[in-house]
Amino acid sequence: MSRPGLPRALSPLRHRPFRLLVTGQVASSLGDACYAVALPWYVLAVHGGTILLAAVLAAYGIPRTVAIPAGGYLSDRWRPQAVMLATDALRALAVAALALAAAAGPPRAAELVPIAITLGAGEGLFLPASFSVIPGLLPGEDLQAGNALASGGTQLATLAGPAVGGILVALGSPALAFGLDAMSFAISAATLAMLSGRPALRPASAPSAAERLDDAGQRGPGLGMLLKTERVLLVIMIVNVAANLGSGGLDGVAIPSLAHGPLHASAAGYGAILAAFGGGALIGTIAAGQAGRIQRPAVLGSAAFLAEAAFIAGTPFLGTVAAVAAALALIGVCNGFGNVVTITAFQQWAPQHMLGRLVSLLMLTSFGVYPVSVALAAVAGRDLGPASFFLFAAGVLAIAVLGGLTQRAWRDFGSDKDAPTSLSLVADAA
Repeated sequence: MSRPGLPRALSPLRHRPFRLLVTGQVASSLGDACYAVALPWYVLAVHGGTILLAAVLAAYGIPRTVAIPAGGYLSDRWRPQAVMLATDALRALAVAALALAAAAGPPRAAELVPIAITLGAGEGLFLPASFSVIPGLLPGEDLQAGNALASGGTQLATLAGPAVGGILVALGSPALAFGLDAMSFAISAATLAMLSGRPALRPASAPSAAERLDDAGQRGPGLGMLLKTERVLLVIMIVNVAANLGSGGLDGVAIPSLAHGPLHASAAGYGAILAAFGGGALIGTIAAGQAGRIQRPAVLGSAAFLAEAAFIAGTPFLGTVAAVAAALALIGVCNGFGNVVTITAFQQWAPQHMLGRLVSLLMLTSFGVYPVSVALAAVAGRDLGPASFFLFAAGVLAIAVLGGLTQRAWRDFGSDKDAPTSLSLVADAA
């Protein structure tokens, strides 16, 4: 129950561990947004060239993807906040080295590539833990609102960070923005250190069979068994792949192509379109945090994603920057709401001792299809125009969600009827 007079969406702030976590993560996200502005400016403005920038980005992206499974394993093996603390401390040192390099002179691959590898690997280790830590800090009734607050704080920092980074670069050099990013990692590490000695709460709504196995000191069922016996996990992976098969190409290719081509938008107009999506996502996230207990979260989340697909399909035919921005805002609302609802249901469904590995599995499906999505969008945009990929993204998402809704395991996912059958079978056999 939320405190009288306190909105449900803010009720997780009653808990000091959660306040510490959100404070550190918002600071870190603000620093990351500054870094995102400063890095290309540093590399390109002093004649580093696009080849060096591409090499640095690849040196970041490849280790990030490779490290995600290890991050999931370590999050389950140790506590998520311990993994987050170690990676934030490492990244604080790496970005501090980058700030010193930027202050000393022009970009050099010999310095930037090792730093990028360190940052990418750290991010890959960090991500599964960051999605696994909140259930151990909040009681079940506050989990959805906690996810919404954490996501909303990150979105706010992402909206404000580029402006802060641009001001810092304009005032001095990219070294100032890199320095702020290093400081933000240090702040996050300090808040996580305050959590390191605190015992985690019992899982918000962990399956009773998993609890019985843990209490008996026995090893729970492995990831392979869950994949074989829990059809809902396969449905979630398919929907996740379908969503990301469209989203990567939309964000990276189709939306900017639509803005630059048929809409003839200026840079400011394109920025307004992106800001509209971010603002809508923030509204949807807040709405999910205020919603409270949802009886059928998978069904409600599916409805949000189907509405998102409908808005995506209509966006390229609206004709004006203002109308497209409004459509992107509605897409953001649906996306933010659906993501919070389904992520919370997943956290409550997953066996707590496997949450990190299960999260890393979903993240691999997300990152894995990104290059394919971008390539498809590029080819479709070249041959058929950007509208074709909007229709493709909407169609794939709608088909996957509707297919999921044909499965009772997905319709019941996150409801009181739902519990991993494989865990029950293992517990009964024991």
